[in-house]
Amino acid sequence: MTRPDFVHPEIWMRNVFSAQAVNHGGVIRRSLRDIDRLVGRDAFKAELRRRGFHAVENAGQMVIFCNQEPVRVVC
Repeated sequence: MTRPDFVHPEIWMRNVFSAQAVNHGGVIRRSLRDIDRLVGRDAFKAELRRRGFHAVENAGQMVIFCNQEPVRVVC
């Protein structure tokens, strides 16, 4: 499945944060390439801070914890 070259950043951000996992305090992941290309990492991180969410980066992905609980790396 290919993604369009341009999606308005506000629409993309709204779609990301309307996932069921977000509403239930779960976990989502997004490609760093998509984040950088569609909204920019600074804007994305600002939205995470606004919501009180945490995230980690690994292997070209950003894993977002859609709650305000602490995150620990266990090993």
